[in-house]
Amino acid sequence: MTKGTSSFGKRHNKTHVLCRRCGSRSLHVQKHTCSNCGYPSKSIRRYNDGHHTATPTRSTEVHHFIIVSYPSSTELTEEIDNWGEKAKRRKTTGSGRMRSLKHVSRKFSNGFRVGAPKGARGPASASSGSQ
Repeated sequence: MTKGTSSFGKRHNKTHVLCRRCGSRSLHVQKHTCSNCGYPSKSIRRYNDGHHTATPTRSTEVHHFIIVSYPSSTELTEEIDNWGEKAKRRKTTGSGRMRSLKHVSRKFSNGFRVGAPKGARGPASASSGSQ
């Protein structure tokens, strides 16, 4: 019996199905947790650590000297950390329909006025108050 690459083609059962909250195929069948949004937990799963940097472990004894060119620290942190920022952009407010929020900025600029404008009420409302 081999345990390596040749055994991977024989897998028929699905481990992940569609999530009812986020819609992605990330809900684990046996664990019943979504790896994308974290369902059934109440809070949405997110990666919040923006200043995480990977620090390699170094031993105190050095026996061999090998010269290796590494990318600069800014390139390294962008590649490692930026996946959380990209995920926030995909999921944040404004990426969907915004059925109610798209009208708020217009209402705010007018002071959240309610009702018909003053001219549309007509002269009947002004004369009825004098009786």
